[in-house]
Amino acid sequence: MYYNSTRNKSIRLTATEAILKGLSDDGGLFVPEYIPKMDIDLKTLSEMDYRQVAYEIMRLYIDDLSKEELMNCIENAYGENFDTPEMAPLTYADGSYYLELFHGPTIAFKDMALQILPHLMTASARKNRIDKKIVILTATSGDTGKAAMAGFADVPDTKIMVFYPHGGVSDVQRLQMVTQKGNNVSAVSVDGNFDDCQSGVKAIFADADFKKEIDGMGYQFSSANSINIGRLVPQIVYYVYAYCTLLRNEKISAGEEINICVPTGNFGNILAAYLAKKMGLPVNKLVCASNMNNVLTDFFTEGRYDRLRDFHLTMSPSMDILISSNLERLIYFICGNDDKRTGELMKALSKDGAYAIDDKMKEGLSDFTAEYATEEETLKEIKRVYDDTGYVIDTHTAVASAVARKVGDLGDHPMIIASTASPFKFARSIVLAIDPKTDHKDQDDMSMIDELKSLTGLEEPMAIKEVRGADIRHNGHIKINEMKETVRNFLR
Repeated sequence: MYYNSTRNKSIRLTATEAILKGLSDDGGLFVPEYIPKMDIDLKTLSEMDYRQVAYEIMRLYIDDLSKEELMNCIENAYGENFDTPEMAPLTYADGSYYLELFHGPTIAFKDMALQILPHLMTASARKNRIDKKIVILTATSGDTGKAAMAGFADVPDTKIMVFYPHGGVSDVQRLQMVTQKGNNVSAVSVDGNFDDCQSGVKAIFADADFKKEIDGMGYQFSSANSINIGRLVPQIVYYVYAYCTLLRNEKISAGEEINICVPTGNFGNILAAYLAKKMGLPVNKLVCASNMNNVLTDFFTEGRYDRLRDFHLTMSPSMDILISSNLERLIYFICGNDDKRTGELMKALSKDGAYAIDDKMKEGLSDFTAEYATEEETLKEIKRVYDDTGYVIDTHTAVASAVARKVGDLGDHPMIIASTASPFKFARSIVLAIDPKTDHKDQDDMSMIDELKSLTGLEEPMAIKEVRGADIRHNGHIKINEMKETVRNFLR
C-alpha cells in the first residue's frame, strides 16, 4: 500500500513514511492509492476482540510493518489504560446504539487513535532508520491536545507542542492539557479560534526555511492531528467493531445495513466511517451532524463550502471549526482521485474562503446526509434522553443524537451514534440541561462536576480525579504570529 498527496499524485510514500511525515510538503493530505476491501467475513470478525479486529483492519493500510510490529503497537495502545475490556462498547438507549468512544485515559474519542499513534510513529521511525527526534505540532479544539500529550508524554526521541484557542475549550479540557506531566510536552493558548491555530500549524509545516533550520537542530516535524494518516486508520476500526458487536449480540444479521451518525468538526471521525463503508461494511447512510458552525451542513446540501461566516463558540467546542481539514480527502475521492482538481479547490478555499463542486462530484456525496442542531436543541436533547432513559450524553453526542432524530426515516436500519466524550468533560452544560431551574452561574467547573454526580449518580472518571488540584505546568499564552518563535524556543 502506497500513499499519495491529495494535491500531487507523483508524491508516493509507504505507510510508515506517510505516518512520519504527517502532512505532505505541498500542503496536501496523504491518501491510500486505493481503498482496500476487508478480506475476512464479518461473522469471523465478530468473534474477535477489539485488538484482533484492529489488526485485521489496520494491516490492510499499514503493510510495511510486520505482523509482530503492528500487533505490538496495538497491544501497547489498547489495554488497562481503558476502563472497559471492550474499548468501545455499545449502549442501547432511546432507540439508538451509542458507540461509547470515551473509555480511554482522557475520556474522549481521540484516545482511540492517539493511544496508538506514538507506537506507530516510533515503529515507523525504526523501520525507516530515522536518526532525528520527532516534533509533534498539533492544533486542538479541545480533545486532541490532551489525548496527544498523554500519548506522547515521555516517549523517547519525541517532543510535542499543542496549540489551543484561548477561551475556546472547556475548563476541564484546559486543565487536562495544562497539568499534563512529561518532560517532552508543552501546551500553549493562542489568541484566536481553532481554525487560526490549525492554519498556524499548517503554515509552520509549509515553511521550508524553518524546516531546514530545525533539521539542523536534529529534529523533524510531524502531526498528531487527524491530517496524519496514522490517526485516521485506527478510527476505522471502531465502526467495524461496533457492527461486529451488533452481529455478535444477534441484533442484526450479517450483511444487514446500519446508519451511522457522527458529531463532526474536522471531518476525520466521519471520514473513517466512510472508509469503513467503502471497505465493505454494510452502511446505508452516514449522517454528518454539526452544531451552529454548520459549514458542513451547507456543503452536503448545496455542494458549496464557504468558511466566510460567523464563528460561534458553543457548548460543543470540539466541533467549533469552519475549516474541516479532512474534507480534502473526501474531495479527492469524489473527484476521481484528481489531484489537480483537489489542489484547485483547496487553493480557492485558501484564497477566496469558498469553493463549489460540480454535479458529478455531488453524486459522490450520496453516502451522506447532513443536519445541524442549535444550542437550544442540544440542551433539550440531553434532557430528553436523560428524562426518558436515564442515560447521560455529553454536548457533542447530543448534537448527533438531535440530528439523528431530525433527519427522519433512513430506512429500517439500526442507528449507531458516535458518543465522543464523557459528560464529565462538559458538566456545566449537562447540569444546565438536566436541571435548568437551578442557578449554577457562580459555581466553578469542579463544583459542577460534583453537581453532575449528585444529579445522575454517575461515577467520576479517573481522568477528572487526576486534574483536581494538579499543578499547572504549562501556562504559555501567545498571539497567532508568535507560534513559530514559540516552537523555536521550545526546541532550544
